[in-house]
Amino acid sequence: MSRYVRPYGDTTGDGMIQTSFTLPVPFGPKADGAALQLAQKMGMDPAMVVHSHAIGADFTFFVVYGSVKHIVDLDDVRVVEREYPLLSPSEVNTTLKKLLRRKLVVVGGCIGTDAHTVGIDAILNIKGFAGEKGLEYYRELKVVNLGAQVSVPELVRRARHEKADAVLVSQVVTQRDAHILNTQEMSAAFREAMGDRRPLLVAGGPRFDPLMAGELGVDRVFSRGTTPGEVASYLVHAVKEKKGVAA
Repeated sequence: MSRYVRPYGDTTGDGMIQTSFTLPVPFGPKADGAALQLAQKMGMDPAMVVHSHAIGADFTFFVVYGSVKHIVDLDDVRVVEREYPLLSPSEVNTTLKKLLRRKLVVVGGCIGTDAHTVGIDAILNIKGFAGEKGLEYYRELKVVNLGAQVSVPELVRRARHEKADAVLVSQVVTQRDAHILNTQEMSAAFREAMGDRRPLLVAGGPRFDPLMAGELGVDRVFSRGTTPGEVASYLVHAVKEKKGVAA
């Protein structure tokens, strides 16, 4: 694999990309012209508006296709690599039973005003996500799903009451960085209330960057596309690390 890469559209290395956006301009020729100007300022040259349509009376949605000169240096790409193996449900159950000799307690929910439970339900509910059953399916996990709009004090209280080993928080609402602020508030509250005895803190949501764990004060961040199996496997990995057990 080459270290330096460019986008691929019609031919290798042609730099062609497609992007979409909305402008607060009424649908029409002037709106298309505004979209082209924006695309050119973004570095797309040549650029073409391949689709546009009105969104109400005062907004227009665009799809723009064009070429960029930018090159990606793969050596500069920073991501969080999964450092643990993916385990089957039976492997998770067997390992946890051997390590803890009790069920691992997981408390989850959406904090603040966030009412979007699709993400947390996909991980916790038995119906699961992407063909995988949720954590409720795992025999050696006790799952407490608090649902939506859970206050941080209530989350801390329930985690202490349940003697939680892990707390999973989902955040979808991102206006004014609400997902970041809410998660930082949550992690600070657990540190203040429980110190080093706090449970494992895991945050998830489509706008989170897995590299943000330190900034958020949590142990792990999962972004879009995460499956229940990945989360369960991480919990096993974290328990092993805490007990000093080799992977």
